[in-house]
Amino acid sequence: MDRYELRRLDYSLTEDHVDLQTAYRQFFKTHSDIEAVRAAEPSGFDKSLWERLCAMGATTMALPESVGGDGATLVDLTLVAEELGRSLAPVPWIDHVVAARLLARLGACESEEIVQGTQIVGLDPQQVAPTGARLIPIGSIADHIVVRDGQDVVKLEFSTRPARVDNIGKLPMAWVDPAAADTRIVLASGADALADYQRALDEWRLLTAAALVGLVEETMTIAAEFAKSRYTLGVPIGTLQGISHPLANIAITVQSGRGLVRRAAWFLDNEPDERPELAPSAFVFMAEEAAKAATMAVHVQGGLGVSAEAAATAYLVRARGWALAGGDPGATAVHIAQIVAARESKV
Repeated sequence: MDRYELRRLDYSLTEDHVDLQTAYRQFFKTHSDIEAVRAAEPSGFDKSLWERLCAMGATTMALPESVGGDGATLVDLTLVAEELGRSLAPVPWIDHVVAARLLARLGACESEEIVQGTQIVGLDPQQVAPTGARLIPIGSIADHIVVRDGQDVVKLEFSTRPARVDNIGKLPMAWVDPAAADTRIVLASGADALADYQRALDEWRLLTAAALVGLVEETMTIAAEFAKSRYTLGVPIGTLQGISHPLANIAITVQSGRGLVRRAAWFLDNEPDERPELAPSAFVFMAEEAAKAATMAVHVQGGLGVSAEAAATAYLVRARGWALAGGDPGATAVHIAQIVAARESKV
């Protein structure tokens, strides 16, 4: 078996991958603790953290060298996304890098400010393109917003940013109406443009799934630490089957989701037409399982878990909210079914 063929089956991390993930884990642990996350909830955005993250090269790494980036792979990006989710970091990294990569594919990423992250670009990640106003996950802080409008891919700019709307994911979400934009630039049109946009949707779902993997693992850790220190009838509650078995199920979810994310990332980078259902499948799986796991983690902590001050509660609302930021996950499930049905019809 040659190395390429082996890589289609082996998604273990290289030493460089481990070093990359360790660096970002330490970064978020240092600069995005739960107190910082709570402090950013009114706006959904920690500007200081974003500037630090950009200075670390998190935006440039995601872009091709042709526009001044570092040409990181999607596997690399999933490792950063996982650490972002682990810390609940209130920064628009996923939306920005996915939108910037889309601009690069369309030959429209000419702004150094976008490459460096000093100007933030977002996109509409809904699988089914709406008409009129739509909720954009980072609409209240984005300098540029990319959307589909019929057969066109359009970049919007507003002289006054749309107002943030409250949401359970604690995101800088806003209603964005393309008709109300001060500047509307058609970047590309036709089937190829829409295919490039679909690629961006797949990347958004892939990186969001990776973030949910990190979120779930940290939620499990919080619950497990509590279960080791809380006693009933003279024994830790973690020794009880009603606690230990659900926590084991969460661990299985983490490993399953992580494996699916890395497999999907490799195929999307190297053989995007071979398994196009993998990236959306990773998202649908984690969207459903993250909410279940976070709910169980809250239950493990009992009354403490459902208190507003508990870290587990912060993870629970984001497990639900982040999965819905791109619209109904059911629409993505329908998209997966259409891919599989189309492939089977050719057999």
